[in-house]
Amino acid sequence: MNGWVYLVVSLASSAMILAYLQRADPKLLERRLRGPAAEKETSQKLIQLAAVIVFAGSIVLSSLDQRFSWSHVPLFATIAGYALVAVCFLIIFLALRENTFAAVNIEVEAGQKVVSTGPYAIVRHPYYSGLLVWVFATPLALGSWWGLLMLVPMALVIAWRIRYEERFLTEHLRG
Repeated sequence: MNGWVYLVVSLASSAMILAYLQRADPKLLERRLRGPAAEKETSQKLIQLAAVIVFAGSIVLSSLDQRFSWSHVPLFATIAGYALVAVCFLIIFLALRENTFAAVNIEVEAGQKVVSTGPYAIVRHPYYSGLLVWVFATPLALGSWWGLLMLVPMALVIAWRIRYEERFLTEHLRG
């Protein structure tokens, strides 16, 4: 049951973001849909692959935990997990709405500027913050304490990505 609710919350949230981008910022949607293959640096392709593996690992580990009853997550924590999944999508949506240049790959395009408004006024990388919330919320929503172990490798992958991104943007983006 947890998996189905998780799937509905995730798909509904994704569909709403997709519909918004189709209507309000189709160029951003196009940049987002290029996918990791658009990344020029091999290290960045590896980072994205690592992120996918870690996230999939959190789902697999959480599913195994649920199946074999390795841990028992109380109902209130599972409900909080679902709520946090929705919150993570809201954080990601707000980051994308504020930054039309939030492509999947790291590059600088004509007219791009440093964004410091909206969620960027609170945290430098709101999109990545949303991803960390997602990796935290997913195991809870799926009823697993063990899945939370994947938060550590995801934080490392995101830190690796941010370090490269900051260096690249400092060299190539004014402001």
